[in-house]
Amino acid sequence: MDFETLKQECLACRRCGLCETRQNVVFGQGVPNAEVMFIGEGPGANEDEQGLPFVGRSGKLLDSYLEAVGLSRDKNIFIANIVKCRPPQNRDPLPEESAACMPWLREQFRILRPKIVVCLGRISAQQLIDHKFSVTKDHGKFFDKQGTLFMATLHPAALLRNPNNKPLAFGDFVALRDKIHEVCDHTYSDAE
Repeated sequence: MDFETLKQECLACRRCGLCETRQNVVFGQGVPNAEVMFIGEGPGANEDEQGLPFVGRSGKLLDSYLEAVGLSRDKNIFIANIVKCRPPQNRDPLPEESAACMPWLREQFRILRPKIVVCLGRISAQQLIDHKFSVTKDHGKFFDKQGTLFMATLHPAALLRNPNNKPLAFGDFVALRDKIHEVCDHTYSDAE
């Protein structure tokens, strides 16, 4: 299956109850040959409205961090979420919602074959790295899972609630930039 076919099938998804309250499925955004994939937990109100991931205030913060280390959703990364539809009131996705959506994310991962996956926040890290993962304790560390490097950082929305943690998160992005230079084929440079 190619990426466009996957997207069209995902946009018509009715696998869980979240389809009843969504405005848009948020499939993801970025380039189809990305070696770096960012994964959040699920869309918020702005994302549900626009059908794109990380477009509100937290998305602007994420974009500024990406730009600072030579990354861009238009040039060299892909951003997706565990669940593709907004949970009501931005609550955490329920286990059955995550389970229903996980095949979409697995297929995105299979098509992209990223070398590095960055989990944005606790929910993503616990789903994809380890169910006991502590994002406050283990952020910025890389974990090799079957040849793909996984790393987690603090969720941009959490940084807006607690700006004192912004330097920690920015340090994770600097570590990510260094790891990209070490393991990725494409040229990722601050000057791009």
